[in-house]
Amino acid sequence: MKWTREATLALAIAMLLGFAYFVEPRFTTIRAQALLAGHSWELAIVAVPMLLIIMTAGIDLSIGAMVALCAVATGLLFERGMNIYLSSLCGIIVGILAGATNGIFVSRTRVHPLLVTLATMSLFRGIAEGISLARPLSGYPESFLAISTGAIPFIAFAVLAAGAFFVLGRMRFGRWIVAIGMEENVSRYSKIPVDRVKFWLYSFSGLSCGIAAILLIARNNTAKADLGMGMELEAITAVVLGGASIHGGRGRVLGLILGLVLIHETREFVSWHWKQSELNLIVIGSLLILTVVFDQLIAIRRKPVLAQNGN
Repeated sequence: MKWTREATLALAIAMLLGFAYFVEPRFTTIRAQALLAGHSWELAIVAVPMLLIIMTAGIDLSIGAMVALCAVATGLLFERGMNIYLSSLCGIIVGILAGATNGIFVSRTRVHPLLVTLATMSLFRGIAEGISLARPLSGYPESFLAISTGAIPFIAFAVLAAGAFFVLGRMRFGRWIVAIGMEENVSRYSKIPVDRVKFWLYSFSGLSCGIAAILLIARNNTAKADLGMGMELEAITAVVLGGASIHGGRGRVLGLILGLVLIHETREFVSWHWKQSELNLIVIGSLLILTVVFDQLIAIRRKPVLAQNGN
């Protein structure tokens, strides 16, 4: 029986919860877990397109800034008298346009996605700060705030995750994603529409950021330019933890879900036990480093096996 990354993640989650049960028993109760679950739906939503993008050997460092831009756009439109739900729709459209901008630059200019999204990260965050004058936008109706506590965040993530699972497992578009990640030049020679695939993936990332922004506004009753700060690090960590290769060509939705659960439980336990949310940056960074090191060790161990099989 082959030991998988998913099994490793499941074991790590079980060990973390087991340790938490002895140190902080209240943390592991159903009531506490239900209350804490609402803190990570936005991250889970933006991590789905991040998985697909990383599978093409790309990356999107601008997701946190796009979330902020979508949130500020929504808040400003509501402040000027537009209906909150119509404002939210406009905010999501802003996210799609921002993601499409990334997609155009990545696919047409052939500049590495790291450089493109690093630039747009500053651009989108700067626009959000400029048009909002760096002030918080609040005062939303109770009916809107309620969407963050119901089933809507879970449904949004479930739809996106199920869609990604179906695309990767059943559709030609999913095979194109894997092929591009394994060898982009060969994919181009094979008549795979590489540029079109990348454009739609980055646009999908913008759509997800728009949805996440609406949920964050509803949960915090505030839209501001620093919303989503550091979200890209956690999304990338979840994807890599889940077994996706940063070199492209490999990734699974189940692994992503388990990676998200491990990050969520780790982050919440650190905040619960030590009462210092600042430690989360250290913990998330450490998880990412350990994951990359683990992948490198696995790759080194596989090389002799592959060489023997070749002989």
